[in-house]
Amino acid sequence: MGRKRKGDAIHGWLIVDKPAGITSAAVVNRARRALNAAKVGHGGTLDPLATGILPLAFGEATKTVSYVMDGVKSYRFTVTWGEARDTDDADGAVIETSDKRPDAAAIKAALPKFVGDIDQVPPDYSAVKVNGARAYALARTNQAVKLAPRIIHIDRFELVDMPSADQAVFEVTSGKGAYMRGLARDLALSLGTVGHIAQLRRTRLGPFDEGGAISLEQLENMGHSAPATNILLPVETALDDIPALALTEDEARRMQRGQAISALKVAQRTPLGKISQGAVLCAMTEGKLVALARFEGGEIRPFRVMNF
Repeated sequence: MGRKRKGDAIHGWLIVDKPAGITSAAVVNRARRALNAAKVGHGGTLDPLATGILPLAFGEATKTVSYVMDGVKSYRFTVTWGEARDTDDADGAVIETSDKRPDAAAIKAALPKFVGDIDQVPPDYSAVKVNGARAYALARTNQAVKLAPRIIHIDRFELVDMPSADQAVFEVTSGKGAYMRGLARDLALSLGTVGHIAQLRRTRLGPFDEGGAISLEQLENMGHSAPATNILLPVETALDDIPALALTEDEARRMQRGQAISALKVAQRTPLGKISQGAVLCAMTEGKLVALARFEGGEIRPFRVMNF
């Protein structure tokens, strides 16, 4: 028999505006204590230097984290020219310098090369695995790190400010797996100089943006005075792009037991013609998420059952 988790079984999403200087794991731990939650995870790690949107998944919401991490991301960051750092951000040690400072015209001319599907080598200090070990763990012990390039997608890369000759501010919208530190590094190299990220803020992740975020301090204060149900967003908030399928009570019970249901019977109430084979669906009853399911053959098969 598994050991019972300590804390309350609460379910849903909470969007924290992460402060600089602490890890994402530290935010999770403080949120767990604030709400006395049995189970908490996060969607999309932010480096200690970074601030901004850090979605926290409580209880059964942890089963939907991958759908948040696969979502579109937006960032605002400041690049400092003339210094390369081993971490590609201001927390690292200087490893190379340059006297060259690009002007606005040169920067704007270079940006189109970094939009669309592009190759990117992740930073040495990243969570990418190399022979079973994290790259950052190898880098910290001065072991050689050779990471292969990967294809990432950048929707938008714009210069929005130049506060000085030494710095430029950018906004980026990207897909999954893009490292802003790597983008800053490669842009600097393409401009004949070196650079690193001095400040980084995530402004959007999937369905979550700054408008729905609260500070860590607010969370800790609210946790002592308000029920968690008044703070958390529903589990299905992370699944806005996934079609919903209304179930009868009997169908919901079958799904909760991990059993498939007939697609034909469902189609008599809800047309399935526009839903392709293999598509993921939100199986719902009375407005509540029962399971994540797939449309396969003539059946709707659950693969993530919610246990509220």
